[in-house]
Amino acid sequence: MMLDLTLLPDGGVGWLDGSGESPDVVLSTRVRLARNVEGFAFTTRSRDGERLRVLAQVREAAGLTQVLRDAVTVRVDELVETDRQLLHERHLVSKELAGLDAQHPLRPGAAVLVGREVSVMVNEEDHLRLQSLVAGFAPERAWDAALALDRELGERVPFSFDREFGFLTACPTNTGTGMRASVLIHLPGLVLTKEISKVLAGLQQMGLTYRGLYGEGSEVVGNFFQISNQTTLGRSEEELLDHLARVVRHVVEREAEARRVLLRDAGYIIEDKVWRAFATLRHARMLSFDEAMNLLSGVRLAVGLKLIGGLSVYTLNKLLIFSQPAHLERLEGRSLSENEGLLARARYVRQVLASEAPQAG
Repeated sequence: MMLDLTLLPDGGVGWLDGSGESPDVVLSTRVRLARNVEGFAFTTRSRDGERLRVLAQVREAAGLTQVLRDAVTVRVDELVETDRQLLHERHLVSKELAGLDAQHPLRPGAAVLVGREVSVMVNEEDHLRLQSLVAGFAPERAWDAALALDRELGERVPFSFDREFGFLTACPTNTGTGMRASVLIHLPGLVLTKEISKVLAGLQQMGLTYRGLYGEGSEVVGNFFQISNQTTLGRSEEELLDHLARVVRHVVEREAEARRVLLRDAGYIIEDKVWRAFATLRHARMLSFDEAMNLLSGVRLAVGLKLIGGLSVYTLNKLLIFSQPAHLERLEGRSLSENEGLLARARYVRQVLASEAPQAG
């Protein structure tokens, strides 16, 4: 079965539009709620038939809600690997749900319901992962959408809940609220001024954690960090979200200060660095993923500093996601060897910059 991307609301990537607060620094905000359906074993211990019954129950309930009434159900377990990878690249499913590593083989009943701004992963580590993913720094908007989804679905599906411990989850670290709120943030200024290690250490002291572009287990690339809460038990969702928001605003201020320092103390060096990155993207014939991410990081910094005009944050966001392997294979209509992937990525980046930012400079 081939994935028809045109069926997904906004292609599942409405969060790339470059809106929201501080879009040049914060790419997106996500709120995720872990939930399990009462009466069924946790996903990791359940049988195929149980997972399929969970999926059927959730699909039926979703059709009766306002927030998911028009959602599209994608049976992840029926997709070829490239399409599963593509959904992962769009941040719609986790690596575990997509069955993309040996530790977590693809499970029968794995699915995702995709609506506008919200989605539900079914039969991941927990039966349900309710998600809201929005553009820019918008924690309240993401929380409101996730809360509406949680309430509507929770009225129709009995969630596993304990009066003392809260929502019960497969992993104890999620028990309680079951909430993980995160922002995907771009911090080249702090990296270049070598302040990043202090900032990251400070995050951990304040009960937050950081990961790479794709969350747990992913490496930091292109100076993108995913900052999220660590604790879910003992504090309300609003308290956890408010704490994350206050800390992230402080990090955004630190990043802005680092950028001012760079312009003041190393203006010519920074200009040379970002213009070289822009020129390479416009003319390179081969690009690896890591190289493309690092070059795009430099150009994104230049746009934020207003050193390069005529280039939108949306275009940079699109390049970040659509230049990844599964997207390139979908674009080319075939599987690609390593070298073919390098060529295809460079060609795609050149074409996008030529068509969407012809006057950039």
